[in-house]
Amino acid sequence: MLQFWVYILRCRDGSYYTGHTDDLEKRLSEHHQGLAADWTKRRRPVELVWHDWTGSRYEAIDFERRVKRWSRAKKEALIAGDWAAVGYFARPPHERPSTSLGTNEAGEGTGSA
Repeated sequence: MLQFWVYILRCRDGSYYTGHTDDLEKRLSEHHQGLAADWTKRRRPVELVWHDWTGSRYEAIDFERRVKRWSRAKKEALIAGDWAAVGYFARPPHERPSTSLGTNEAGEGTGSA
């Protein structure tokens, strides 16, 4: 069975890049060499901070598109594996209960962050 990977890279400037591939090792090498996306090329070095696989390219593309629209705080919750925080940040701000979760959702650059 062919696997398709969804991944998040942390760039030198602290921004996040989300992508998908059917060959994670090769794609990471391309990012490290500056041969992949322009976003990461200008922000090297990059570090793989999260990845997971899906069974189809369609699922990988769909999940990549959803994650790209997430707030920085929600991406960081995913990276940390904190599913309670992912759920918290999935709610609109006016529907979030008061908690001790960090709420600094300052955005990173445009593009594929």
